[in-house]
Amino acid sequence: MARGSFSGVLSPVLSPNSADGGVDAERFQAMCKWQLSAGIDGLAIFGTTSEANSISVSERLKQTEALVASGVPGEKLMPGTGTCSLADTAALTKQAVELGAGGVLLLPPFYYKGVSEDGLFAYVAELIRIVADDRLRIYLYHIPPQAVIGWSLPLIQRLVAAFPETIVGLKDSSGDWDNTKAILDNVPDFDVFPGSEMFLLDGLKNGGAGCISATANVNPTGIRAVLDAYAAGDEKATEKANDAMKAVRSVFQGYAPVPALKAAVANFCGDDGWAAVRPPLLGLTADKTATLMEQLRQLEFSIDFGGKLG
Repeated sequence: MARGSFSGVLSPVLSPNSADGGVDAERFQAMCKWQLSAGIDGLAIFGTTSEANSISVSERLKQTEALVASGVPGEKLMPGTGTCSLADTAALTKQAVELGAGGVLLLPPFYYKGVSEDGLFAYVAELIRIVADDRLRIYLYHIPPQAVIGWSLPLIQRLVAAFPETIVGLKDSSGDWDNTKAILDNVPDFDVFPGSEMFLLDGLKNGGAGCISATANVNPTGIRAVLDAYAAGDEKATEKANDAMKAVRSVFQGYAPVPALKAAVANFCGDDGWAAVRPPLLGLTADKTATLMEQLRQLEFSIDFGGKLG
């Protein structure tokens, strides 16, 4: 079975707003390039943190093409391509493959609840048939708090058995370590990424591939420090880095994640435009933003964008 090409820290990149509600290409590309320079291993663009389901398919296609044209290597991208429409999913997935993406992150078709595992299997099988490209690598995206339906362990095993060269990994955003551990224990040679750095170290100790975390947008070096210390076998440094990383994550978990992350970016880079979110999300109020920034100051946390975003 083929392993995927990703490991380490991946970021589900925030999508800055343009005046028409689309994506501001200049800000978006600058953020992607800054994250790679800060040690991020891959960019999981157009996922949940990216507000992907509030952005049109045509806009996502346009911005992904422009991002690669701007110099971001295609192999660094893991675009979110899963939608409720198989045709839209196929269009997004085909483009990703053609641009040389290292893989795609596949939500289940989440509108219909209570669908059978046979139906979910058929969705993936049909996607693979339509794309018809041996370069395709799929990372399943399990996020039942949002999608309600998800990728169960038996279904993952069935998909891997049927498509061993294509179904190569999973992002587990269930928030349930027992679920993550069960997949790690029962699906060999499969790249499992917890969806929060809170489970990063446990994942690494059990054969996990790294993490794909929203807070990688603001704390890439802090998360990277845990990976590097663990790889070096330095237990003391690992625990220290892990505690510092978790403290930052804990602050953001007290807020709606996308508005809080965008507010933090706006404050640290000095560009208020970054704080804008798309309806139905609402931006953080001034009072909540002030509280968030004070909590981060108490941790002596800051982000140096090097003037690249503001």
